[in-house]
Amino acid sequence: QVQLVESGGGLVQAGGSLRLSCAASGLTFSKCVMGWFRQAPGKERKFVAAINWRDGNTYYADSVKGRFTISRDDAEHTVYLRMNNLKHEDTAVFFCAASLPYLILTTTPSLTDLYDRWGQGTQVTVSS
Repeated sequence: QVQLVESGGGLVQAGGSLRLSCAASGLTFSKCVMGWFRQAPGKERKFVAAINWRDGNTYYADSVKGRFTISRDDAEHTVYLRMNNLKHEDTAVFFCAASLPYLILTTTPSLTDLYDRWGQGTQVTVSS
């Protein structure tokens, strides 16, 4: 049974930092593209960051470039999202996602259809 479990969310002041974790089980983690998305109340789910399994290349939404860093630990089956200089507009539920294993990226990893499994999400609230 595939499970993605996010943790690390919470309430933080603007300018602060958080590190989200997503622990995966039941899948060939080291061969999956892993992504982070977020969804603010009343809005659609949006891409935040992704990391490729083949070469470790990372991808970011323009709104988080220079502030967020995605990384993975294949031995621990965990993907992380380090978030610095948080802004009020970063407030959202953050979701972890995994592609099917051995996916070869031929398009942007920002598309939700690319991902096969999703976590339940973790709330991040940034007070202004």
